[in-house]
Amino acid sequence: MARSVHRLSARLVASIKEPGRYADGGGLYLLVTPRQRSWIFVYVREGRRREMGLGSAATVSLADARRKAETLRRQLADGIDPLAAKHEAERQRRIPTFGEMADRYIETMRPSWRNAKHAAQWAMTLGRSRDRDGKLLGTGYCLELANKRVDEISTEDVLAVLRPIWHAKPETASRVRGRIEAVLDAAKAAGYRTGENPARWRGHLSLLLPKRQRLKRGHHAAMAYQDVPAFMARLPRAPGMGALALRFLILTAARSGEVRGATWSEIDLESRTWTVPAERMKAMREHRVPLSEPALQILREVLVLRPEGDDGSALVFPSAKPGTPLSDMTLTAV
Repeated sequence: MARSVHRLSARLVASIKEPGRYADGGGLYLLVTPRQRSWIFVYVREGRRREMGLGSAATVSLADARRKAETLRRQLADGIDPLAAKHEAERQRRIPTFGEMADRYIETMRPSWRNAKHAAQWAMTLGRSRDRDGKLLGTGYCLELANKRVDEISTEDVLAVLRPIWHAKPETASRVRGRIEAVLDAAKAAGYRTGENPARWRGHLSLLLPKRQRLKRGHHAAMAYQDVPAFMARLPRAPGMGALALRFLILTAARSGEVRGATWSEIDLESRTWTVPAERMKAMREHRVPLSEPALQILREVLVLRPEGDDGSALVFPSAKPGTPLSDMTLTAV
């Protein structure tokens, strides 16, 4: 009985060369093949024979292998399947945190977002904004979720994020909730979560949070067309790039974003046309704008600011910060 376990010796383990399985007892075996020598643990669970690797004999000593085998025997005695427990532990180690999943989601969806601002807004609200060195900035509403595994996030965790801003910042709160829901849906699709999404609204958070007051939205007051000539007469006296961009906007009947994002590659001074590519148009169709003489004159004024050697990517109406477009506020403040 004393030899039912610990049948091998360290010297025997080091000297065995013949391929085969050599039992140490208690389910522990030394497996010798022409290529390697390794430890395996063999057991029967629910009528099935199972084998579990314990490492190479080159790095795991006989004593270490015996300690591992003893741990596995204790698990079996407690009704635990060692191999299933190992796989579950590995799965748990692979489950990402909310922050990691948010990063993945943003990078996956980035190509589908028409405007680069979308990615920046998602990153900011989810607490994934980074500085120039790639370091996460301490901003965003979901920082408390960042280090939680996605399979551990509960309704209470989501409510802890939303309640402080639900009334104070209703529009932001709505966006944050939707973005949390999207990230957790992606986690479920990837196999990291099961069950219902704790951030879903209908039939769930709608019963736990009061409905937001619907904002009364209205259009900005439009300038009466009779006042436009006098306004256009005053604009040339206004300083700055914003005034030039606003004059060009009025002369071309374009949207603010189209003008602020215009590049020299879109402008053809010879044919007197401005071609806005489909990806910058709300309707996702290329738009050709004929340029009047006053519009061309504005382009000639700003042409002197075009960088030397520009490949066409330079902005027609740049802001004071190189490579950055004017803000909407710059135009409305003129």
